[in-house]
Amino acid sequence: MRSNNFLGQPLLPELVCVRFIDMIAAPAESPAAVEFVAPVVPRPYTYDDLVAEFQESTQPGELWDGQLVMSPTPSYSHQKIVLRFFRVLDDWVRARQLGEVVSAPIDMVLSPHLAVQPDVAFIAKERLNIIQRVIMGPVDLAAEVVSLGGRNRDRIEKRDLYEQHGIKEYWIIDPEPESVDVLHLENGQYQLAQRYGKGGEAASRLLPGFRAAVDYLFHG
Repeated sequence: MRSNNFLGQPLLPELVCVRFIDMIAAPAESPAAVEFVAPVVPRPYTYDDLVAEFQESTQPGELWDGQLVMSPTPSYSHQKIVLRFFRVLDDWVRARQLGEVVSAPIDMVLSPHLAVQPDVAFIAKERLNIIQRVIMGPVDLAAEVVSLGGRNRDRIEKRDLYEQHGIKEYWIIDPEPESVDVLHLENGQYQLAQRYGKGGEAASRLLPGFRAAVDYLFHG
């Protein structure tokens, strides 16, 4: 499968063309014959298909409804923010032996046709069995750093996805306004626990006592 699409759109196979001759409008030998070229609809992929057909890669890629979606490599500043949040959360979790923290790229497989890569994820110690070659099931806490051009994906699509699959807490770390939204799952729906801005300390409800300084996340 080849594509030059690296703008966060479905990565599709090369179009296979099928020729149709309108025999009703004119005979095949007539100059008036009409030729149509139609793309063959690509088959949806399962996660097992991707594992079997593609080599491991650090290129960001997710499976949405059977379509492989590729994204550009994250920016330097994006990765620094991810690293800072990972360090703060991992240090806090390891000191209390509460579970495991991992950062992208790592696949979180939610169904045969759906696999995404949270920027940072926490798995509670009683659920460590979901960590296999990849993460097979929803994590307990997911965090996304909003990237250029990815605001809709992180704030709407992934919010809805994580809510649907029961991820207990979702952190949206947004560099443009330098804000952190902490969403907590209540009765199957996300509620905004609080939005934290400059000078604030974002706090977790899932992990009481865990806090992350907003200024540190964005500036170190």
